[in-house]
Amino acid sequence: MEVCFTSPFGADYDYLESRYRQLAEVAFSYLKITTNYEVDVSLVDDDTIHTINRDYRHVDKVTDVISFAFNDDKDPHDQINDPSFERMLGEILICLPQAQRQAKAIGNSERRELSFLFVHGLLHLLGYDHMKKEDEEVMFPLQDIILEKAGA
Repeated sequence: MEVCFTSPFGADYDYLESRYRQLAEVAFSYLKITTNYEVDVSLVDDDTIHTINRDYRHVDKVTDVISFAFNDDKDPHDQINDPSFERMLGEILICLPQAQRQAKAIGNSERRELSFLFVHGLLHLLGYDHMKKEDEEVMFPLQDIILEKAGA
C-alpha cells in the first residue's frame, strides 16, 4: 500500500504520511485486500474543499473529506485483488480547518479526527457508502474496527 501525502500546512503534519499508511495497512489486512494500491491524500483549506464540493458534488459548503475513486465506473467490490484494475485507487482530500473544528466540537483529538477522516475516505474509495441505512450499518462499524485495530 502506497500513500502519497501532501500538505501545505507545514512540518507539524508530516507524521500523517506514516499514520495514513499504517491505517491503510490495517484496513487492507482486515478486509483481506492484497493488491498494492496507491492513494493520494492531501490536506486542504476551507476554500479549496468548498470549491471542490460545490463544483463536483453540487453542495455549496465546506465539508470535512471528499474522495475520488479512480475506478468509480466499475463495481468496486469486483476490483479488490483483481490485478487488471488500476493500481491508483484514488484521491482523498481532507479539510484540516474543518477537521480541527469537528475535533473540538466532539471532544476528539485532532490526530483522532484526521485518522477517522482518512479511514472514512479510504472506505469510500473501496466502494463503501452510507447513503442508505443498510450501507451505513456496514461502513460505520467497519470504520470503528479499523481505527480500534490501528490504536486510534
